[in-house]
Amino acid sequence: MSKAVEMKKEVVAEITEKFQNSTAAVVVHYRGLKVEEVTELRNKFREAGVEYKVYKNTLTRRAAENAGMEELVKELVGPNAIAFSYDDPIAPAKIANEFAKTHKKLELKVGVVEGTFYNEDKLKELADVPAREVLIAKLLGSLKAPISNFAYLVQAIADKKAEEEA
Repeated sequence: MSKAVEMKKEVVAEITEKFQNSTAAVVVHYRGLKVEEVTELRNKFREAGVEYKVYKNTLTRRAAENAGMEELVKELVGPNAIAFSYDDPIAPAKIANEFAKTHKKLELKVGVVEGTFYNEDKLKELADVPAREVLIAKLLGSLKAPISNFAYLVQAIADKKAEEEA
């Protein structure tokens, strides 16, 4: 086999591995972004621990098929980049969505988050979900509220009885 074919097989294997090992893979359309804007986007992804790569669509299609993500295959047309996250499944969609609000040239296309295929609209909904820490804080606040209210009520009753006795 030729060297070029071997190199392409290696790239397909690399992309397949990334699809299989990532908790989220989000495909974005980046045509029209300036170099400074792409650099800014890459930096935001890097800070969040998200890997942002541009691959040839033909190689990415083969890797998606190998990884069992056939839904992605038909969406891989035009200039695409893929953001892979290995920890936070919402991070790529959230960062790309926030960036797209200020840079209209960037478009979310599709993604696979924890094995589930998402189209553009569903990705935007997912990106609007608050961070895990915020959700946990809200849950704890909700659980704490009835107990706090009960404690305030008991204290108020005790204060009232103390006033009546005095």
